[in-house]
Amino acid sequence: MATSFVPLHQINGCFTYPRPEIKYNRCHFRGRGLSPTPCPKYRLRPTNASVETPPFPLFQPPPLEESPSQLEPADPDFYKIGYVRSMRAYGIDFKEGPDGFGVYASKDVEPLRRARVIMEIPLELMLTIRQKLPWMFFPDIVPLGHPIFDIINSTNPETDWDLRLACLLLYALDRDDNFWQLYGDFLPSADECTSLLLATEDDLSLLQDPDLASTMRNQRRRALEFWEKNWHSGVPLKIKRLARDPERFIWAVSIAQSRCINMQVRIGALVQDANMLIPYADMLNHSFQPNCFLHWRFKDRMVEVMINAGQRIKKGEEMTIDYMSGQQNHLLMQRYGFSSSVLQNPWDVIPFSGNAHIHLDSFLSVFNISGLPGEYYHNSQLADKGNNFVNGAVIAAARTLPTWSDGDVPPIPSMERKAVKELQEECQQILAQFPTTSAEDQKLLDSMPEARRTLETAIKYRLHRKLFIEKVIEALDIYQECILF
Repeated sequence: MATSFVPLHQINGCFTYPRPEIKYNRCHFRGRGLSPTPCPKYRLRPTNASVETPPFPLFQPPPLEESPSQLEPADPDFYKIGYVRSMRAYGIDFKEGPDGFGVYASKDVEPLRRARVIMEIPLELMLTIRQKLPWMFFPDIVPLGHPIFDIINSTNPETDWDLRLACLLLYALDRDDNFWQLYGDFLPSADECTSLLLATEDDLSLLQDPDLASTMRNQRRRALEFWEKNWHSGVPLKIKRLARDPERFIWAVSIAQSRCINMQVRIGALVQDANMLIPYADMLNHSFQPNCFLHWRFKDRMVEVMINAGQRIKKGEEMTIDYMSGQQNHLLMQRYGFSSSVLQNPWDVIPFSGNAHIHLDSFLSVFNISGLPGEYYHNSQLADKGNNFVNGAVIAAARTLPTWSDGDVPPIPSMERKAVKELQEECQQILAQFPTTSAEDQKLLDSMPEARRTLETAIKYRLHRKLFIEKVIEALDIYQECILF
């Protein structure tokens, strides 16, 4: 599988290649992103050229290409690392925001009839591994006979994708001539990562969700067993130094899980589903209503980050993508280490167990919710001015509340109010099972601004769950007052 490796920085069409010497300070992170503080220092070596004979075309620098976007090129120093094909960005800033580090528009973006590019990341800068056998990875950086090849090959490509990608990441971070040794300074450290794989037992107990805590314990145990099997005392130093302790390997798994992007890519005639670590694109935060998406440009093996067609974006607005469409908060916590912080997850659910049912069409009419269950949205044009009560929690309630459809139950308001009260009582019973209230959770968060990231994440998760249930109770109060048939 592997072939002889030629460092990317040695492949060039010029006589000399002025590779920049860049010093990177250790970054401090908040949220899922990073805060780079690069200190570039370029040392250029002059070349002698004849002025009499024009240079051969092969050795001329490539002409500047026109920007594929109508946005102005961004110019952050930290992605000028000096490889053959660099990442390019247009009309964006990488900076700290209210929810951590992210990508923001540097100018107003008017809607167009077609999508436009804001980032181009070449395949050479990524770490990718095929999801099915025969497994393949790119770039082909593992030499023949290296034991990390056998370790990756021992995994199940369909269930151990995170372990495989973690091994490839650790190997790339150990290579002096690999891009990721430089980009690794921009990855969150173990102390700043929110993944529950790095949470302590006390942090997991604070989730107040036994099922999620048990799932994360099993995932951590699986990673530890893999490390113990392949990083035992008899392994060569070239393997041992990649992850001298289990926490280093678990950190790599958490990075693989929280920053991996699954895409179908075409390279030549081969179309494959791949797990990919894509630098710079992994700084895009999540939204259930994203304004950007990812696209594979097969002609020159690029991942494009593109603004949605018809999307209007104001200067300073965050650029976002959808990590996992249609997923509940506990699944987002399990994979990425965050939950919906502003009651915007329209896919969360409440496990009702009673027999009470409300009238679906009447509930939708009260809150001006339109569309089919998979595409519910708030019809704000029909709502009163200033009415911002409907958000993801109320739309989720339309999906999760036990309901009758039109024609299944006679339109009797007294029966409907009785069902509403029963559903509210069940919500109150669910809230009573939590050891703390939402107000107590918020007070606890406010009292420890410098808490560990995993501790803060655990408390936020249980707080968001309680706020969601309280929102549903409030929605049922409004519905009871405005029952329509």
